[in-house]
Amino acid sequence: MTAVATVALALSTPTASADAFSQCVAGKWSAAQRIGVTRANFDAATRNLRPDPTTLKLVNNQSEFVKPIWEYLDSAVSDKRVSDGRRKYREYQSTLQSVSQRFKVDPQVILAIWGMETSYGSYMGDHNAVRAAATLACSSGRREDFWTQQFVTAIKIAQDGHISINDMESSWGAAMGHTQFIPTSWQAYAADHDGDGKRDIWNSIPDAFASTANYLAKHGWNYGETWGYEVVVPRNFNHSLADGRKKRSLADWERYGIKRVNGRSWPRPSDQAYLYYPAGANGPAFLMLHNFDVIKRYNNADAYALGVGHLSDRIIGGGDFSQKWPRDERPLSRTQVREMQSLLTRRGFSTGGVDGQVGPMTRDAIRKYQQSAGSVPDGFASTRLLNELQRR
Repeated sequence: MTAVATVALALSTPTASADAFSQCVAGKWSAAQRIGVTRANFDAATRNLRPDPTTLKLVNNQSEFVKPIWEYLDSAVSDKRVSDGRRKYREYQSTLQSVSQRFKVDPQVILAIWGMETSYGSYMGDHNAVRAAATLACSSGRREDFWTQQFVTAIKIAQDGHISINDMESSWGAAMGHTQFIPTSWQAYAADHDGDGKRDIWNSIPDAFASTANYLAKHGWNYGETWGYEVVVPRNFNHSLADGRKKRSLADWERYGIKRVNGRSWPRPSDQAYLYYPAGANGPAFLMLHNFDVIKRYNNADAYALGVGHLSDRIIGGGDFSQKWPRDERPLSRTQVREMQSLLTRRGFSTGGVDGQVGPMTRDAIRKYQQSAGSVPDGFASTRLLNELQRR
C-alpha cells in the first residue's frame, strides 16, 4: 500500500454486525452529499454493500516482525524487477520523456515507483476501493473520518466518469491503480496525460505516470538531481552525527572525512544532506538529499524511499550498493521494541513512550545509552542491543 496512502493502521478488532455496518454506511450520506455525490449514485454504490473480510483480516493481523532492510531490498530491487524495469523503460521511453518534461520529474523515478507499487502493473490489488474504504470506515474502529473521506471520494470518482465502481481495483487499504493512490490523493494529484479527459490510473499508463510525477512535483521534486549517495565513513567517526535529521552541506560532510564510495566528487557540494545508517554503523551509509524526503511523501518509510532510489539508479545502469549488509543482525519485533523501550526508560534514557515503534526519540535514547556503555552510538535497534540491556 502506497505512501500516498500510508496512514497509521493499528486498528482494533471490529465488532460491528452486518446491520450496524449497513447503518454506518447509510450514515455517510451527508459526507458524500457535501462533496457532490448524488443520492442516486450513493444509493447505487451502497446497495447490498458488506464488509470486506480480507481487508479486516489484513488490517488486524499485521506481521509482528519487521523485515530487515536487506531482505526488503532483496525483494524490492530484485534482479527481475531491475531487468523488467529496464525493459519497461525502453518500451515506454517516449511516454516517460513526455511526462518527465511536463512535470520536471526524472523518468527513472516514476518508473521505479511503478515497479515498487505494482511490479509494473502486474498486480494492482484484488479489492474494490469503495468496499475497502467503507470497511475501514465502519468496521475497523479507528480513523473513521479519514476512511469516510476515502469512501465517499471513491464514489465521486466513479460518478465523474473516470472509472466505474466495479472496475475500481485497489489494495485492501483502498490504494488504487498502477501507482496506488488512495481516493483523496487521486482527487488532489491525478492527471490526464493521454488527452481523453479522464484521470484513469487503472487502465492508462500515461495517466498513471503523469499522476505520480504530478504528486512528486507538487511535493518539491528537484529535477535532474539524485536522491542521495552511498558513502564511506572514516574510522573514529562520531557516529552520533548519523541521526537522520541534522542536515549539512556535502562539502561540510566531506570535511568530516566522508566520501562517495566510488571516489567521485559531489556534483553540487552545497547540497544539504543528512547521514543515515539503515542498519547501523556495520552496514552501508548514505547521505540523503532533498529528493529522498520527497519520495517519503509518497510513502513515509525510509526502506521504501531507499528502495525507490536504488531501483531508479539500477534501471538506468547503476550497480548494487558497494558495502555489505550485516545479515547476521535481526530486527526486533514490536513486543521486543516495547521491552527495549521500557529497559531504556528504566535506565534514564527516555524513548518518549513505550509504543513498539523505533522513532527518532527511541533512536536518540539508544544513542545516549550506547555512548554511556562505550559502544558505537549508531542508534540501531537490534537483538544484540536488547540482549545487552536484559543482562544489565
